[in-house]
Amino acid sequence: MKEKHLLRRYQALMGAVPQSMWVMSSGGVVTVLSGGGIAAKLWTPGTDSSWMDAVHPKDREWFQRAWRRATQQQSPLNTIVRVRLDGAADRFRHVKIIAAPVVDEAGQVEFVGTASDAEDHWRTRMREKLLARMAAVPAAHNLSEAFLTTAAAVVPELADAVAIFRVVEGVEAGVRPSDVSAAASPERVGLAPGLPSLPPLDSDFLLGPVAQRAIESQEARLLVFGPDGPPGKGLSDVSVRWLREAHATGVALLPVVVDGRTVALATIATCRGNPPPDEADLSLLRDVFQQMSGPLRRTMELQSIRSKALVLQQSFLAVPPSIDGLTITALYHPADTSAEVGGDWYDAVRLSADALALSIGDIAGHDLDAATAMARVNSILRGLAYDSGPAASPAVTLSRLDRIVQALDSPAMVTAVHAILRRQAEGDWHVALSNAGHPPPLLIPANAPSRYLNGLTSPDPPLCVTDSLTRATLHTHLCAGDTLVFYTDGLVETPDTDIGDNLRQLREHTDTLARRGLPLPSVIRGLLPPLHHRRDDIAIIALRARPES
Repeated sequence: MKEKHLLRRYQALMGAVPQSMWVMSSGGVVTVLSGGGIAAKLWTPGTDSSWMDAVHPKDREWFQRAWRRATQQQSPLNTIVRVRLDGAADRFRHVKIIAAPVVDEAGQVEFVGTASDAEDHWRTRMREKLLARMAAVPAAHNLSEAFLTTAAAVVPELADAVAIFRVVEGVEAGVRPSDVSAAASPERVGLAPGLPSLPPLDSDFLLGPVAQRAIESQEARLLVFGPDGPPGKGLSDVSVRWLREAHATGVALLPVVVDGRTVALATIATCRGNPPPDEADLSLLRDVFQQMSGPLRRTMELQSIRSKALVLQQSFLAVPPSIDGLTITALYHPADTSAEVGGDWYDAVRLSADALALSIGDIAGHDLDAATAMARVNSILRGLAYDSGPAASPAVTLSRLDRIVQALDSPAMVTAVHAILRRQAEGDWHVALSNAGHPPPLLIPANAPSRYLNGLTSPDPPLCVTDSLTRATLHTHLCAGDTLVFYTDGLVETPDTDIGDNLRQLREHTDTLARRGLPLPSVIRGLLPPLHHRRDDIAIIALRARPES
């Protein structure tokens, strides 16, 4: 009687606790001892299936490792895992599993454990984790970097693929007036390992009508695909082809809204048989992408300011003049990894039919003030060069510029090279130049290795450093086929590198390009470092002497 009474107490206790209680035999057979908590909602394996089939496909690998480790070490298991719901092959719920090993008289290990609902707890923790990852977005220098950070925050835990499309500016709600599809420019994506690469997309890529409705309504949309994959209508053809190749099960479309305007559309896909997102997943994703609004607003404002400053800066970069016997090429490339604008400039002034003044410089600072000061200094130097004429000494012209700039109390420091080229007999050119603290020009002879025009001593100090200084002029010649390159420090200065090594590498790279016999514009473009290494603005102006016809 006492044992029966204790058994009834035990059964009553098990029925009252908010967890399911179960036993797993050494052979893997699960017996439910108590149906409390969420037991009625969870799928139960039959005789022809394993209990591991109930675990979410993304969780099976790590959960199997954790289970084997607990079995081998005979240690407790305490974790949260997604388990399939009864009657829904693609619906799962987060469950907290606590299991302890028990060894019987024969040395066989069985596990006794509990299963409790952990969905709300998991989503709270996951939301905190994702928003913490999103903390890097406010530091993004451009929209692409912000989108990439956001995509990386949700792959692969919440999604297998994320593609973010920026809605084309200047088009109402991202819709072309003559088209029914949304116009968007492709941005960076995040892909889980093993998925096929996304195909290249043109800048005028059009999203389908379903995406259009999400952009117009500014409401998230959830598409769940059947066994045959995505339908042929509603999505763009290129999207359908990729989704089918990736065995996509569903797609969430999330418009990103800033100040009442849809600025981007995030498309989040689950693939390779993984269950599609549900409404709870969609809610969590909506919270994550909503966090982009503030940082994106700041990034867009910075880009707008920078774009205006670049327009101002480039308006002062005149097209090089045409002069017989010389081919002149110039380019200006703003830094790709910064929301700043610098004070780099170049200029070329035709002094006569046989003379040219050429200059390049850099003003300390990376803001609108630097760009404005650049325009002032460039204009003054241009006027001094034209007024002084072909016979002027570049050193004297830079000294005059230095006095004027210091009197105007303009920039803190200016580096510059100013040169005058005069035509000589048989198509040669005499070059006189003065260097005020600037990287040395690079001379590329037609039939010899390139070399820097350093002179016998170091360059003179930059402008705005000292009140009185006698500056030096260096002289050289250009023969037919020779090339002279002037550039700013963005071409040779990068953080944590030695400027001497960078100058040597530039010279070696130049020789390689020169041996290929490329036209001057191709040589200049070939000197630019890779995009991810361009930390500063780069200005280049170069000229090549042509043989007389």
